[in-house]
Amino acid sequence: MQTRKKYIFLTFLTSWLLLFFFGREQLRRFAFFPIRNVAARRTWPRWVDRTILHSFAEPRELQGSGDTTQPSPHARRLAQLNASQGSRCRMESCFDASRCQNGFKVFTYPREHGEPMSESYSKILNSIERSRYYTPHPEEACLFVLSIDTLDRDPLSAHYVHSVEQRIRSFPLWNGGRNHLIFNLYAGTWPNYTEELGFDIGHAMLAKASFHSKNFRPGFDISIPLFPKEHPQRGGQSGWLNHNSVPPKKKYLLVFKGKRYLTGIGSGTRNALHHIHNGRDIVSLTTCRHGKDWERHKDTRCDQDNVDYEKFDYQELLHNSTFCIIPRGRRLGSFRFLEALQAACIPVLLSDGWELPFSEAIDWGKAAVMGSERLLLQIPSAIRCISPERVLAFQQQTQFLWDAYFSSVDKIVHTTLEVIRDRLLLHRSRSRFLWNTLPGGLLALPDFSTHLGDFPFYYLQHGSSPSDKFTALLRVAPPLGTLSQPTLKLIQAVSRSQYCAQILVLWSCEKPLPPRQTWPQTAVPLTIIQGRTKLSDRFFPYSAIGTDAVLSLDEHTSLSTSEVDFAFVVWRSFPERIVGFSAWSHFWDPEQKRWGYTSRWTNKLSIVLTTAAFYHRYQSGWGGPYGSARLRPTLLILHRYYHSLFTEYLPSGLRELVDSLAACEDILMNLLVAAVTKLPPIKVTQWKQHKEAVSQPVKGTAADSTRHFSQQQDCLNQLVDWFGSMPLVSSQLRLDPVLFKDQVSVLRKKYRYLEKP
Repeated sequence: MQTRKKYIFLTFLTSWLLLFFFGREQLRRFAFFPIRNVAARRTWPRWVDRTILHSFAEPRELQGSGDTTQPSPHARRLAQLNASQGSRCRMESCFDASRCQNGFKVFTYPREHGEPMSESYSKILNSIERSRYYTPHPEEACLFVLSIDTLDRDPLSAHYVHSVEQRIRSFPLWNGGRNHLIFNLYAGTWPNYTEELGFDIGHAMLAKASFHSKNFRPGFDISIPLFPKEHPQRGGQSGWLNHNSVPPKKKYLLVFKGKRYLTGIGSGTRNALHHIHNGRDIVSLTTCRHGKDWERHKDTRCDQDNVDYEKFDYQELLHNSTFCIIPRGRRLGSFRFLEALQAACIPVLLSDGWELPFSEAIDWGKAAVMGSERLLLQIPSAIRCISPERVLAFQQQTQFLWDAYFSSVDKIVHTTLEVIRDRLLLHRSRSRFLWNTLPGGLLALPDFSTHLGDFPFYYLQHGSSPSDKFTALLRVAPPLGTLSQPTLKLIQAVSRSQYCAQILVLWSCEKPLPPRQTWPQTAVPLTIIQGRTKLSDRFFPYSAIGTDAVLSLDEHTSLSTSEVDFAFVVWRSFPERIVGFSAWSHFWDPEQKRWGYTSRWTNKLSIVLTTAAFYHRYQSGWGGPYGSARLRPTLLILHRYYHSLFTEYLPSGLRELVDSLAACEDILMNLLVAAVTKLPPIKVTQWKQHKEAVSQPVKGTAADSTRHFSQQQDCLNQLVDWFGSMPLVSSQLRLDPVLFKDQVSVLRKKYRYLEKP
């Protein structure tokens, strides 16, 4: 009996212990566990003095039991985005790709009479309307751009346009913003400078400066740089670091000179910049003297800061510093970002959350240092650890990015459009390598190829070489429709070349083709293509061209097989350049304030002719309307990619221009290749007999000579105006065969016929 009572007692005790340890929350509901004690434990920590210790959150928020009725910060942010920018758009959900099946064309809304428009937005619209993307027909368009100026959405700005939402909703093409692109540089206003635009963009894409990553819709929106209204429409100034040169060691390591905001957003970062200033290799200068009421807010440092600020010139600091601090201002982006890129001053970014311009395509880790506003004091030691080799690579990349994508409004707009185009054609989109390597994404057309080995720029990186054969493209336009003896001899001489794969004859004559039996017998295939009378047809990317190299000829050219062989061997060492015999040189005429060219035999050249051309010569030696006209037989070898670039990259208006002016296609092709490579053409030696032949006068009146010369000069200046700057590069290089003109046996010379008297 005693044993039974003992077991019952132990069982009862064990049950209470288990209930106490594992059912504590249930036991607390009983009266003998006072609720006030639980409440006392759950109110920790105790806020002893709420008036002294201000909290960023209510104590109940910190001690809450996980109330799910309150939305999370992410949910609140998502709700704000949905309210201000519509749904979380992506290309597959908010863009109608079916409109782009017939090509990537952009339509700009007609500009209304008296519509207020800033200079910058007018440049953006002009960039689109003069590009190859533009179409005046909305039914052909894949993308639409408003004529309403949306760049400045600060209500306090003089350029703020009111009632935008009511106006765009009345447009029949708006369609909730689908397939629309909206440009913006300034959003929000004092004091918070939020990214609100003041109207609902719906399903439209946003190309915006100072984009915060939390508001950026990846794969849909595009971050663009903040640029001033003085930014050039096209061309633009070149970078300050000379091409293929090593810059000298600069005086300063790290610099900043700019405004210091005393209050409001952005003031925290700039107020702390004085901590890293040492006055020797790190110069960080700020001024309080800006705005209307700066004196009311100035602190003890303002007076001395204003004095030190005037001791240094901003442009001098840019030129003489290796790194430039790019802190955030009122907004995340600033003008000094592009200024630093142009100056080859490596940007040190202090703008947390900034979605960098064209980050979808550009690898900014190769051109800028990503800093943190919270770790400002660590910046000096961090950049001192960067090796000189990497510093040089950073500087070179800044110059490439500036020239390729940011030096003009045209390049900024075209880069924006090409990024969108890549999204629509993923199977033919550019790789990040193409975007971040010379000559850049705008000049590496994916329609031509997406394989690196097909472009003339990447043979070294790809570890390959161009094909060992060429295609000869001969343009023939006989006035009587019959083949001349020089033309027949030229075809036979070219066909005997060991490197010739085929000969294409472009028949650019309204007369019918001569019978097949009148054409010469050749060792390589001879194909006749019925062309038009347009001069630009010689650079059309014909599908019959199956080799990398194209030998461009015309019917007036007189060449030997040795000359063709030697020129092709030279070209294989320089596949990205033009290689030829006859050359011109450009110059600036300070009196007439225009560009000109000279056809005088000199040691300087910048243009290699691609066709027979008339030119004239002043008595002083410069090409001009005085003197005898000369016919110069010419040859040119270039990569077939330039045929695609000539046809697809350049707008149709330029091709129409060259068709209307004499010898203009020569100049345009040379300008195009120089703009791509930043290199001069290569001249090779020529058989002396040909040099003497070009000295013979050609029949023609003085009026014809003057007219041709004037057309060529006008062509050069009109093309330079389109490019925005002069892309031609001068050279004094001429390549001759080994032992050329040496006093040795002719049998030891490979190209002995080049010296034939």
